[in-house]
Amino acid sequence: MLKNLFNTDRLSNYWRNIDKNILFSFLTLFFLGIFFSFSSTSSLAGERLNKDFYHYFSRHLVFASLAISVMFIISYVKISFFKKTILPIFILSLLLLFLVPLIGVEIKGAKRWLDLIFFRLQPIEIIKPFFVLITANILSNNKIKNRKYSHFISFALLLIIISFLLNQPDVGQSILLIATWISLIFISGFKITYILIIFSLIIFFSFLILTIFPERFGYISQRITTFFDPTKGDSFQTDKALAAIKQGGLKGQGMGEGILKDSVPEAHTDYIIAVITEEFGSIISIMVITIFLYISYKIIKNCIKNSDENSKISLCGLSSLLIFQTFIHVGVNTSLLPTTGMTLPFLSYGGSSLIGSSILAGVILNYTKNRFYNEY
Repeated sequence: MLKNLFNTDRLSNYWRNIDKNILFSFLTLFFLGIFFSFSSTSSLAGERLNKDFYHYFSRHLVFASLAISVMFIISYVKISFFKKTILPIFILSLLLLFLVPLIGVEIKGAKRWLDLIFFRLQPIEIIKPFFVLITANILSNNKIKNRKYSHFISFALLLIIISFLLNQPDVGQSILLIATWISLIFISGFKITYILIIFSLIIFFSFLILTIFPERFGYISQRITTFFDPTKGDSFQTDKALAAIKQGGLKGQGMGEGILKDSVPEAHTDYIIAVITEEFGSIISIMVITIFLYISYKIIKNCIKNSDENSKISLCGLSSLLIFQTFIHVGVNTSLLPTTGMTLPFLSYGGSSLIGSSILAGVILNYTKNRFYNEY
């Protein structure tokens, strides 16, 4: 079986039909993440946590290697086979998300992780790409004659996931999923007028929840207030991140010379773009952001040519997920958005984030291959 799976003809067909521009863009992000991880985590491990200087870098290297393997496997398998795994994996991931409030690990007031002995898994990172694929399946299902039903079903699915996330609480990921869902229904033909109404209702109910449950979500109100008026709250992390970006300038302070990673607890995850800018300069940060935009451009270009509705919705949804998450991360780092914990795909430290990014990358590579390969 393995001999047939990895025979020379199939491997050559895979290489001939894969979108090499997108592939090398993803690999570049992975390798940049490995490089920046060495710079952003060495002092954290050695000086602050009294561990080996290469402790976090070694872990990142292991997870990045695993993530790259996952990306290649998903991009390699037949699309017909992969589509059969979408629902089972999504249900399993949803079950893991359900277990988080029951047996999850609480860190700094948030319970978002499951302790799997070797590492801590954040189920939402796995759910995100599969949520896009499941929603695309619902919206493109010809068996559902009335499109209103498909939109309602996808919305109900979104609410289930959001309810789990708010219980953790994880507002950042909730906002990301809502934005991605809106882009999905827009791509499927949902009228812009209705989208604006839905968006207005989401804003209204969000403020209503903040008002009704101040003890549970009071920190969100505080962050929003601090965002508009820094004198009314603690803006320490965002102030440090913005100062680091300014210190970095165009050329940066030099590798290992930044101080943000030593002064902000989650600099290697939630503030990695600020760390990169401080040490390597805004030119490198702009280059990183450009790679994300280039990948999105290539995906959208493929969507325009793609005649299959499911693939079109899936690809545009995955592109939206990637760009929205990047935008939120960069926005928080540059004080353009209120503080929320959000990793930068492929570059931030964290096994769950890397695996989630690899799933997204693998699906994109599979769906953008020349279609005749998948009939092979």
